[in-house]
Amino acid sequence: MADEENLEQPQPMTVTETESDGTAPASRKRGSSANGKSGAPLSRAKTMEPVSGKAKPRRYSDTERAEKLAQIETRASEGETLKAAIKEAGISEQTFYQWKRAAGAAMEPKAKAEASAVVDTLADLIALEEENKLLRIQLAEKLRAENAELRKRLGLD
Repeated sequence: MADEENLEQPQPMTVTETESDGTAPASRKRGSSANGKSGAPLSRAKTMEPVSGKAKPRRYSDTERAEKLAQIETRASEGETLKAAIKEAGISEQTFYQWKRAAGAAMEPKAKAEASAVVDTLADLIALEEENKLLRIQLAEKLRAENAELRKRLGLD
């Protein structure tokens, strides 16, 4: 009796039970739905195909990203709208802003280092200006002394 109960219940369909044309055997096909359409099983290959038919590159290297961002910035600075420049580059606006934000975050440590270098450069510049000021004063004193000596020799004084 237990064996009869197991035989009456439908077993789950396996891959080997499909027919050669990719459809399920007649005894295991899905029944009609309420809207009258037959429920034919979906093929996995059909669901995995890209919609447009051609594959788009999914990843860009850092240099390619930088080149595209530079290209977009150049076109935008030349008077083209940002939206049109992004479209010409072949990326979406969202991708552009994500790349721009990532590039900005990558530039922050460099910007901080450059800022500290600017501060160091500014301190060096101030020191050089002070030294230049002292040298000008010394040169002026030396030229006055030479000028006074020449006037004495020529008898102009």
